[in-house]
Amino acid sequence: MISKDPSTDQPTAVSVTLQELKDGTVSLATLEQAFGPDSLGIILVSDLPERFAEMRKTLLSYSSYLANLSEEELVKCEKPEVQYNIGWSCGKETLGNGRFDTLKGSYYAQVLHDEALEAKARELYPNLGAMTGSNVWPDEKVLPGFRKAYEDLCLLIVDVASLVARSCDRYGAAKLEGYETGTLEKIVKTSISTKARLLHYFPPPTTAAEDSSDDGWCATHLDLGALTGLTSQMFVDEAIHKPFSADGSFAPLTEMDAHPDPSAGLWIKDRSGKTTQVDIPRDCLGFQTGRALELITQGKFKAVPHFVRGARASKAGSIARNTLAVFTQPNLWDMVDEKRDFATLAQEVFAATYEKK
Repeated sequence: MISKDPSTDQPTAVSVTLQELKDGTVSLATLEQAFGPDSLGIILVSDLPERFAEMRKTLLSYSSYLANLSEEELVKCEKPEVQYNIGWSCGKETLGNGRFDTLKGSYYAQVLHDEALEAKARELYPNLGAMTGSNVWPDEKVLPGFRKAYEDLCLLIVDVASLVARSCDRYGAAKLEGYETGTLEKIVKTSISTKARLLHYFPPPTTAAEDSSDDGWCATHLDLGALTGLTSQMFVDEAIHKPFSADGSFAPLTEMDAHPDPSAGLWIKDRSGKTTQVDIPRDCLGFQTGRALELITQGKFKAVPHFVRGARASKAGSIARNTLAVFTQPNLWDMVDEKRDFATLAQEVFAATYEKK
């Protein structure tokens, strides 16, 4: 059953506290409401460590700084040989209407590291550089502190994701025959396939045509992995709060309370095709279900179709949107069903994605 707001009868995301996850007191019914076949496929986690608020604001501010670097510096952080699945990219993806997405910049990085496992992945899957390649970072002199801010926040999100995974494992052990205890928690804590993506949605040019499609910023899609950790979105008016100071130093940007267009942001499609906007509070993290989790739980938990709706041109002005997603994913050799390892699933998804282009 989908959780609903009793005052509006509209679907809402299920919310739990970090302490409930630590104590293991999140009920199986709550997990079904969050991730089951009739759910929105997302759970919100509140009461995060105090440092989270500052870490979030810092990294999401860096997203604007990064996207406003010179073309010369950004090209140094591109990796076209791995389909831009590491480092910086802009204008390489297509939207639902087939147009190349020039209004979104992103920065991918591998989150967890283990030299032995990384060597194993490269040896077993030499043609899957998108999943085994090494990170690339801007020069520390050009964007000081960026790498540390990125890595620190991602590791905190992985720590919280591992607790969500532990609750999912309790569900699997209780509901699924032959489910191995600790399966998902082990994936989240140790997989070197886990990646993060820092996103910057540029303010659209004033000459941009109005996009009538729902998924104007990001085409409707399913995430590939197990659990996707999401920060709340940061809206910044870059005409007022420019991403670089006169001396080139970094300082967190002033965040807008809300976007002038209330429809801008994350939308989820439920199993009937109805769309619901999901607002992640600034002091919370959201965790969405992906394809690998659906397979691992034999369909008990469902991957959630979602998209990001762009602001109407008349209301977008100079406003940018920044956010971070951390995709916890199985190791490439981990089996996601009886016939496929995660590498096979990833290759199938990549092939479908680039065939569309």
